[in-house]
Amino acid sequence: MSLSQHAVRQDPFAGLSRFRGEFYSCLTRRADALFELADVVLCADGPVRSLVELSLVGEHRRGHGGLYDALSAGRVDVARLRWALAAVPLPRAADGRLVLAADLTCWLRPNAHTSPQRILCHTYGRGKDQQIPVPGWPYSVICALETGRSSWTAPLDALRLAPGDDAATVTALQMRELVERLVAAGQWTDGDPSILIVVDAGYDVPRLTFLLKGLPVQVLGRMRSDRVLRRAVPPREPGTRGRPPRHGGEFVFGDPATWGTPDAQTVTTTRLYGTATARAWDRLHPRLTHRSAWTSQLGALPVIEGTVIRLHVEHLPSGATPKPVWLWWSGTDACEADVDTLWRAFLRRFDIEHTFRLFKQTLGWTCPKIRTPEAADRWTWLILAVFTQLRLARPLAADLRRPWEKSTPPDRLTPARVRRDFRHLRSKADCPAGAPKASRPGPGRPPGSKNTRPTPRHDVHTVGKPGSAKRRTKKSTDPRPRRTG
Repeated sequence: MSLSQHAVRQDPFAGLSRFRGEFYSCLTRRADALFELADVVLCADGPVRSLVELSLVGEHRRGHGGLYDALSAGRVDVARLRWALAAVPLPRAADGRLVLAADLTCWLRPNAHTSPQRILCHTYGRGKDQQIPVPGWPYSVICALETGRSSWTAPLDALRLAPGDDAATVTALQMRELVERLVAAGQWTDGDPSILIVVDAGYDVPRLTFLLKGLPVQVLGRMRSDRVLRRAVPPREPGTRGRPPRHGGEFVFGDPATWGTPDAQTVTTTRLYGTATARAWDRLHPRLTHRSAWTSQLGALPVIEGTVIRLHVEHLPSGATPKPVWLWWSGTDACEADVDTLWRAFLRRFDIEHTFRLFKQTLGWTCPKIRTPEAADRWTWLILAVFTQLRLARPLAADLRRPWEKSTPPDRLTPARVRRDFRHLRSKADCPAGAPKASRPGPGRPPGSKNTRPTPRHDVHTVGKPGSAKRRTKKSTDPRPRRTG
């Protein structure tokens, strides 16, 4: 831990004021309006429903038109703000290591026909296993997780996916740059445990491991239950001729006859899930082919070995029938303590969903009707700075609970409860934003005149091949596993 981080932990007010000053220095145009907009989001009494309603908050000193003007004409030094987020104290796991979670969340804009760079985002419908593509802007967000049951995370980076971007490649580059910033900021030093990266089934975990090669990280992610992996090649007998094989026998997730004896096994009694049984098999790898993401890979494809963990619980809190969860870890030679730590770390990945819910339902991340994606990026970084200030104010806030709410210990306050008291903390922290200057609104378009320059309309970006509009084949209902790596 650096000296500045140690000082922040000793004096939380100093840490909050220091970050507010650094955040203000990252605003290069319309700085006062953007900084005041972030403060208004923090001091609002309830959920943010629209930007214009924020002008009614007592801390807002400008006109209501300045809110949208700040987002459309303001400027944020994103590179410097990334370094500021990487330098603040970060939560750690029980063993002291950093745990990072990456996931995609979408800002849906189905009716914004004049907004460019929209992509079809997959959202879940009301029916079972029903997915509905809705136009919007997908964002890749990386957060640092803490141990124990908590709704707190530390958002460190956000990146909007442009049309044609591959989610795994973009996330890998985003994660590589973030890890390099964390190392440069002193968050990880030689001798510390490797940084653990936790992702869900939407990412190709072996490919993410391959793209992050050379960094002090380990990747843990969930795999589909119909995958087929390969074992390591057995020792070659003397006198055997021919080309040596690159892959061993098959390990079919859906066929217990191919599993064999696990290399490690743990049985843990939990409060929510009953008995949790985890079994691990060492040195399993996918059989890669020159298709999809590996098309541009020249030469022989790599053999990416890892540990497969099968987690099965006795029951779920919702009462649904539990299904086994298959995890893949980029490390090998896992002991029983490693297996128990890994599946617990994967369950902590779902804390990032609480952060997304707070962004959208409380802080109003997706409520502004913004036209350009550049303005959406500015508003996104303002929300990340707002949440970081809430996290730094966590040890300073009082519990302003409602009469019908239960009292909560100071160390268990949720982000929404910390936000209730931020109005009182703001007066004690530094506020570098200047007072607004007197101005008059422009004349605008003369009454009765027509708009001779209509805004251009943009189509939604879709990925497809020529002839893809033909009749689609019916989805197979064959329960046999896919013969893919």
